[in-house]
Amino acid sequence: MTRLSVETLAADATAPITSAGNAQLGIAVLAGIAVIVLLITRFKLHAFLALTIGSLALGAFAGAPLGATVDSFTGGLGKTVASVGVLIALGAILGRLLADSGGADQIVDTILARAGGRAMPWAMVLIASVIGLPLFFEVGIVLLIPVVLLVAKRGNYSLMRIGIPALAGLSVMHGLIPPHPGPLVAIDALGANLGVTLALGVLVAVPTVVIAGPLFARYAARWVDIPAPEKMIPARPSEDVERRPGFGATVATVLLPVVLMLAKALVDIVVDDPDNGVQKVTDVVGSPLIALLAAVLVGLFTLGRAAGFGKDRLASTVEKSLAPIAGVLMIVGAGGGFKQTLIDVGVGQMILDLSRDWSVPALLLAWLIAVAIRLATGSATVATISAAGLVAPLAEGMSTGQTALLVLAVGAGSLFLSHVNDAGFWLVKEYFGMDVGQTLKTWSLMETIISVVGIGFVLLLSLVV
Repeated sequence: MTRLSVETLAADATAPITSAGNAQLGIAVLAGIAVIVLLITRFKLHAFLALTIGSLALGAFAGAPLGATVDSFTGGLGKTVASVGVLIALGAILGRLLADSGGADQIVDTILARAGGRAMPWAMVLIASVIGLPLFFEVGIVLLIPVVLLVAKRGNYSLMRIGIPALAGLSVMHGLIPPHPGPLVAIDALGANLGVTLALGVLVAVPTVVIAGPLFARYAARWVDIPAPEKMIPARPSEDVERRPGFGATVATVLLPVVLMLAKALVDIVVDDPDNGVQKVTDVVGSPLIALLAAVLVGLFTLGRAAGFGKDRLASTVEKSLAPIAGVLMIVGAGGGFKQTLIDVGVGQMILDLSRDWSVPALLLAWLIAVAIRLATGSATVATISAAGLVAPLAEGMSTGQTALLVLAVGAGSLFLSHVNDAGFWLVKEYFGMDVGQTLKTWSLMETIISVVGIGFVLLLSLVV
């Protein structure tokens, strides 16, 4: 078979690098995913290496030439990192500024000072949702856990009554709302409009987090009634800061990229004229890169300078924010390579054929595929990236709104039933001092509720969008 370039393959996803039939391709997909799952769960191999090896295994089982498979993988990796790598880096910088300056603590303390009693679980949802916008899930947990434990201890609240709402807020942001890596990659893979996806994501996220957070917390507190573990209350990140940024300035900085991207989406819908001056401006300032860059530059002053950081401290904060995301970038990049390999061997067309034969709605099919990969690998990001690659052909011919809902369906599926193969499962277990059974009854069930309720609202929105 003549070796095809990545550019040719990317331009024509219907021209696979193998002539394998649907049965062989189906086996190849299962084998490739099985290799990834086995390497991650059994041999504890880093997800980047597992995705790389799994992509090569996929190509081999599909009968594709090794050279073409390598080209597909490296091309997909490069394209993914190029499209979302800078955004992830900017988000990490903003998150580090928020944490180190004491801005996150300022948001937390201000809201908690005005909440109490029955309002406390709702306050925790609000805190987690606002702080969770620019932060990776694991960073958000580390930042919020001290607050959750302190509030539960000092206010004599049930740990689950306070903790579940906070975890729900973080998790929903992580799975459904850009600029988190998973949603960003899915938006890129499916060619969705970021502003529209963000707007619809908020519509889905609000009722989802209410149901999975404060409402579910009432039952979780009855099933698992444990005190806040004393040994797990660490020092807060901003205890060494002389002064903290103001509440209003901090919230405005965090929400700036969201406002800019939503403004672009709104102008695109209302004006819909590429030659219009206002639309030209919003197209630039509302692009993810410019919106996040603007937030970072503003944050250097409203967060860093406001906390008394000099030039050296600001430079150090930015530098420290980038090192921890190296692993995330490589996993996301390798996931993009796996996605491109799936497309280039012809799996996308196979999915299209099967969806026609089974008459499964595209949104539900996308959710089911993401659920399967999430259960197998334990990683929401891997599930999002892989599922987006598999269902990318389904986005052909979809409207802007339907494509955005396809992204959200994948994101909702990626959160289904966190269990023992998910690092987040063990992080929550250890911080909250629970055993495995208690973690399954609270955290794992909460994640499942988010996933099921999320796809439910996505399907409801599909009736009107």
